[in-house]
Amino acid sequence: MQANAEITPLWHDICAESELISNSGICALIDDQQIAIFTLDLAEGRTLYAVSNWDPVGKANVIYRGIIGSVGSEPVVASPLYKEHYSLISGRCMENDGVSLMVYDAQIVDGRVQIAI
Repeated sequence: MQANAEITPLWHDICAESELISNSGICALIDDQQIAIFTLDLAEGRTLYAVSNWDPVGKANVIYRGIIGSVGSEPVVASPLYKEHYSLISGRCMENDGVSLMVYDAQIVDGRVQIAI
C-alpha cells in the first residue's frame, strides 16, 4: 500500500433536494456523525454547505439550528448557544482560532443531496 495514496470520499445520499429548507439548516446522521447541512439560495443559485453539527464551545449537537449570514463576504453560521460564527467554507471560528468545525463536501445530483465523508 502506498503511503501517499489518495483516499476517495464516500458519498452518502441524504434526502431529496426538495426537502431542504432555503437559507436554513437541517441535520443528518452519517456513520454515527451528526452533519449540519445549510442551503443558501442566492441570485447566483443554490449553494450547499456541510459542517459538523457539534458545537465545540457549547459542547452540544446544535449547529444546524444556528442562524446563517456572512462576515464580510464569507458565509457563516452563528452557534445558537454562545453565538460564535463559524465559516461554512473552512469551518474556522471567527472569534476563537482554537476551535473549528469539520467541513464536508456537499452536492446535488439528480435532485438528491449527497455528502462526502
